Amino acid sequence: MPILSSPCAFVPLGSQPKQGTLFRRRDPAWRVTLPSRASRSAGGRELRSGRAAMAAERRRRAGGGLGGLLLRIREEGKDSIPEHPYLYETDVEISLVAGSRKSPVEKFWNGSSAMYILQKATHNEESDSLEESRADDAVYASEVLPKQSPGALALSVGRAKQLISLYTMVQNPNMTSLGMSEVVLPPLWARCDGSDPQHTCWIGAEPLKAANKVTGLNIYLVSCHGPTADKTCFPNLEELKMEHKIKHHSSVVTTKGFAQYELVGAAAIEDTIAESGSSISVDITWNGVEKILETPPLISAATLNIALESGDPRSPVFQLYRELQFLLVLAEGLKTDVTEWPEPSESESALKLVQEFLTDLKKKVDGDYIFENKNETEKIKSDTAAVDSCIKAIFGERGDLDFTEQLWCKMKTVSSHQELIDCFTLVIKSLERGEIQPWIHQGSSSFLSQLIQQSYHGKMKDVSLSDITPIQMLLELGLEKLKKDYVSFFIGQELATVTYLDYFISTSVNLQEQVHRVQKLHHMLEIMVSCTGLLQFRHENLFPLTQICMKYYKENPLNEKHVFQLPIRPALVKKFYEDDNPEVWKVEISSGHGQKEVKTTWQVSTNAPVEHGTSNNSGFLSESTVNGSSEERLYFITMTQCSQLQFT
Repeated sequence: MPILSSPCAFVPLGSQPKQGTLFRRRDPAWRVTLPSRASRSAGGRELRSGRAAMAAERRRRAGGGLGGLLLRIREEGKDSIPEHPYLYETDVEISLVAGSRKSPVEKFWNGSSAMYILQKATHNEESDSLEESRADDAVYASEVLPKQSPGALALSVGRAKQLISLYTMVQNPNMTSLGMSEVVLPPLWARCDGSDPQHTCWIGAEPLKAANKVTGLNIYLVSCHGPTADKTCFPNLEELKMEHKIKHHSSVVTTKGFAQYELVGAAAIEDTIAESGSSISVDITWNGVEKILETPPLISAATLNIALESGDPRSPVFQLYRELQFLLVLAEGLKTDVTEWPEPSESESALKLVQEFLTDLKKKVDGDYIFENKNETEKIKSDTAAVDSCIKAIFGERGDLDFTEQLWCKMKTVSSHQELIDCFTLVIKSLERGEIQPWIHQGSSSFLSQLIQQSYHGKMKDVSLSDITPIQMLLELGLEKLKKDYVSFFIGQELATVTYLDYFISTSVNLQEQVHRVQKLHHMLEIMVSCTGLLQFRHENLFPLTQICMKYYKENPLNEKHVFQLPIRPALVKKFYEDDNPEVWKVEISSGHGQKEVKTTWQVSTNAPVEHGTSNNSGFLSESTVNGSSEERLYFITMTQCSQLQFT
């Protein structure tokens, strides 16, 4: 009978095993012997070694799968950033964020413009307790997820650390078996659910490079607590500095402060702006922070941030905004053949206003008379009666409105296509009969201006007011009038020259593009008027702001959510924030130089620094200490710590 293999062997009775304890079975012909201690120890080592080898192979395959997918996402994102996330294994979504896409980690990290964002797959509702086994047993395949996503879901901290570990292995140039030792990938950030004692909300990894080769990684841990109004829980600055020194074995540290203040609320016009989604704030940075929540010194560097949406009824240029809106209605009607006419005015109709206007003109004998309608002037005075004196000084209706501009002011309340035709019919007949010889600005190029010039010589072409012709004629009148309004402001205030404005008032492009450029002019006007009226800016500040706005709008489409930034002196706006609490305040503690530099950042903010905190009852947002006082500022506390891993 052959001897069986380990762990135990049965031998015939009478044989002479060298070692072992004998046990007699019911059948006296057999005895059993257990392996010796040495044999058992060797077998255990072999078993553990085999299991370790299998685990290492699984981890290598996992790293290879993740690295391959990250490389694929990077390559597919070179031409255009993918709009959809990718699925890794069965539980992780990976997105590439770059270019114009807003970074979800910008509030506490300002590194590379391109990065991977990892989060829990939105279709996966399995328990987090399965994640450990899933990491070993899942098939490392990837596929594109559906484009629609219900929202950002966080991974467990343990799962996020697994993914960071795999990314570290992929970026390690010594792991040549993965075939990616020469590849430098964008940084990777994983959303976390804050389930650990530190309330970790993000974990990130950023490659350190030298000569296009990865030499190490910066590993970031971001924790968040709050909101709370209890400032006694804020740490002492010296404690933060000492903690950094001990962790990074450094003897010298430097500090840099940052504070952001909302100026709109301080200017007592918060309701005016907040309803429109606009904001005016200032970012201030300085070196040598002395204490937590200190007010920035006047020698700091400051940047004004302005995001302003047009259309506030309380704006001194709201009437001009309404004219622009009607211009957009006409432009849309010209493009689609469907015009959404405004509701009829409760006052006089456009047709009656035009009739009265023409009747008044017929009484004029002098053809060189510069027409100015008395009623219109009175209306202008009424519209601007409530405007602050500082706004009156820089913006008002022009006094040199020509015939076509005054006609636009009458016809901007037209409420139907037929009424539009009737108005232009009256004007054209008056011109044909020679009953009026109106004055127009030199260089006016609208179709009606051409007819007026022809009427001077008693010869006018036949005009067919069918189809879209009347709409186009009125659109041209409005465009010319509004262009002159904006040019009058920017040149009158010495904020721009005609040459610099040429792009915005050019007639060499089609009517739709001309309207689009006039929208840009109006947005810039709203910004200048707001900065003058709310912040008391003078020419020395308005001029560079105008140049910044014009440069942006010569290269980009209209975007009223864009934040325009202007470097300023803190003293210019100090009175608006000196007695106010900051929206964001942070201190950055750093040591080392170059790639050896490491930072610890502590900050408080009135807004949650992460958007996934309230999606799943995470611990790091459950410690609210909201009291009944509306005067107490509630702050979220965020800590970002960095550690380095060197490969070479």
